[in-house]
Amino acid sequence: MSRRRRTLPVIVALVLAAAAAPSAAAEPDPAPEQWRGYWVDAFNEGIYTPAQVEELVGDALEVNANALIVQVARRYDCFCNRADYPRTDAAVAPAPYDPLDEVIEQAHAAGLEVHAWVNFGTLWNSATPPRSPDHAFNAHGPSATGADRWLNKRVDGTELVGANSFIDPANPAARDYVVGAIQSIVREYDVDGINLDYIRYPDHNSTTTHSDWGYSETSIARFQAATGRTDVPVPSDAEFTEWRREQITSIVRRIYLGIFEVDPTVRLTNDGITYGFGPQSVGGWEKTRTYAEVLQDWRGWLDEGIIDTVVAMNYKREWMPDQARMFAEWNEVLADWQGDRQTVSGPALYLNEIDDSVQQVHDVLTPTAAGNTVAGWSGYSYANPSLTAAAGTPAVKVAERAALAAALTTGPDAPFAEDAAVPSMPWKEDPTTGNVAGTLRLRTGAPLDGVTVTLRPAAGRGETRTQVSDGSGWFGFVDVPPGVYLARYDLPDRVVGAPLSVVRVRAGDLAEARPQPFIPLP
Repeated sequence: MSRRRRTLPVIVALVLAAAAAPSAAAEPDPAPEQWRGYWVDAFNEGIYTPAQVEELVGDALEVNANALIVQVARRYDCFCNRADYPRTDAAVAPAPYDPLDEVIEQAHAAGLEVHAWVNFGTLWNSATPPRSPDHAFNAHGPSATGADRWLNKRVDGTELVGANSFIDPANPAARDYVVGAIQSIVREYDVDGINLDYIRYPDHNSTTTHSDWGYSETSIARFQAATGRTDVPVPSDAEFTEWRREQITSIVRRIYLGIFEVDPTVRLTNDGITYGFGPQSVGGWEKTRTYAEVLQDWRGWLDEGIIDTVVAMNYKREWMPDQARMFAEWNEVLADWQGDRQTVSGPALYLNEIDDSVQQVHDVLTPTAAGNTVAGWSGYSYANPSLTAAAGTPAVKVAERAALAAALTTGPDAPFAEDAAVPSMPWKEDPTTGNVAGTLRLRTGAPLDGVTVTLRPAAGRGETRTQVSDGSGWFGFVDVPPGVYLARYDLPDRVVGAPLSVVRVRAGDLAEARPQPFIPLP
């Protein structure tokens, strides 16, 4: 009894003290989720030396950014030392300096994510060839022939526009190379994401209603084999246009699952095209230049789930009424089309003065009539933060960058006054679906191109899905509910083998469909 009397005041005192003191266990409110970043191009200063990287990271913190999209693979060269792409010829600090390593180390220490920006469509852009004999332009450019020639070709026979050359998205070996190179970056570097640029067919077309590209020997041969046609289609041919568009979509799908295979947490983004007016003014998505001319179906990628975040290049001049309308139209569909993924609007800082860029930030973050908002903002670019900066000296650029930071973070209406976190990816962080991939080959090792693969639930209930194998025999499915599935292969004539395989899908995993090699008949 006496022990209770002595203990009770102590307990009461401890309770009162705990109530009066701040709780050590209390967690601070998490920062709101909102993407804020800069594109950092490699044609300007920013990552060429450790000192430039230090300045870049400091400038990003000044605008309360949380992500940097850093151009790493510019023209099939790499601002890094340990990727399948050869090291760049640009005047970066000499090895062992590794620009990507340096950016990751400094940015991560400051709490910034790093997304490695990789150009897909642009092969080379100089009259002087790259120094490395392994560079794709030297090994598979103008000196190569047949399937070893990876150059895209226009209907008029053009392969070089000035000094610019482009990769053929339909060339199987080129596709294999890109997937492997991107996987090497993810494997060797602690990147938070991969950002795909020029993931489309080239510009330089005769019209805005279709693409003039895709006429390489390899591309036409694959199209004819896929369709049974013997003619060379005109650029406006509907079947050829859809086939070319699928070449872009299928490589995005393959890159997405290729990254997932190495590190399922890494985010895949792409630089979405927003040419001209939005779908509201031109008669729908299929009439936009994005879909019709450069054959980039980023809306379809969001729907399928083969892209995590579309970072749209919404480059419009706020001070020109027509372009301000274009900007607003694209922001609306970007917000409303996100589905289970995300979109970010990326204005062109270099086309606007600071007041107009701040207005565009407010416009980006304003909900649509449907109540939707994009996941955030990415400014293009760090090198040229305003119209004045784009025409100015280095000192002017520094001053304009500081002025932009002040306008975005200070004052009663500053949009970035408080910190924000990069939006989470529930579909990767707490997945409820899985993925499937496989490769179809003959016993000789030759790939089976253009085979329809049907994935259906073994129990007969649920969605049945189809894909077509690419030029390397690869196929894949994303966001598949867990369960047991039958994969059926619609084999071509004179090829025999088991047309079915069983696939078990688990949430958060990549299941491998393992068909036995098929036998060609004599």
